[in-house]
Amino acid sequence: MTSEGQSKRAAVFLDRDGTINEQMGYINHLSRFQMLPGAAQAIRQMNEAGLVVVVVSNQSGLARGYFPDELLTAVHEKMTAELSAAGAHVDGLYFCPHHPEAKRADLRIACDCRKPKPGLVLQAAEELNIDLSRSFMVGDRWSDLKCAVNSGVTPILVLTGYGRGDADYIGPEQKVQPAFVGEDLSAVADWILEQLR
Repeated sequence: MTSEGQSKRAAVFLDRDGTINEQMGYINHLSRFQMLPGAAQAIRQMNEAGLVVVVVSNQSGLARGYFPDELLTAVHEKMTAELSAAGAHVDGLYFCPHHPEAKRADLRIACDCRKPKPGLVLQAAEELNIDLSRSFMVGDRWSDLKCAVNSGVTPILVLTGYGRGDADYIGPEQKVQPAFVGEDLSAVADWILEQLR
C-alpha cells in the first residue's frame, strides 16, 4: 500500500526478451531462457541506486497457443532466481498475454496493455507509486520506444536483441527517437544513473 504522503520514485521499465535475456523469438521451452551477459549486474546497479525496476513484456505466445501459462511462470521464476543469485531483483513483472487474432479465445482481445500501448506502464506506475516524469523505458524494439513516449517516460534503445537491426532499418524513418542508445544494459544503467546524479 502506498500512502498519499509517500514520495513517488523514479523507475526503469525493462523489456524482457532481447533486453534482459537473449532474443530467441518465442521462449517455448525453459532451456531457451538465457540471461544476457552483464544484465543481472546492471539491474543490481539500478537496485542499489534506489530505482524501481519493472519488467514490461508482450507475451502473445500465450494467445497464439505456442506455450502454456505454466511455462511463462517457470521462465519468470528462472529469471528471478538468476537475478537473485547475482544480488539483483525486479520490483514488478507485468506482461500482456493478448493478441487481437489469438488462437485462445480468452486472450483474443484488442487490449490497452500490448506495447506500444501504455497500459502495463500505467498499471505499474499506479501500483508501485512511480513518478513517470523521472522514469525510463529500455527496449530493443521501436514498439518499446513508442510505449515509453505514450507513457510519458524517457525512451532508451538497447542494441542487444533486435536493437541493432531496428536502429539501422526501422529507426531512421520513425518520428519517435531514443534519448540514448546503449550497447547493452550495462551501458544503459551507467547512462541512467548519470542522468539522475
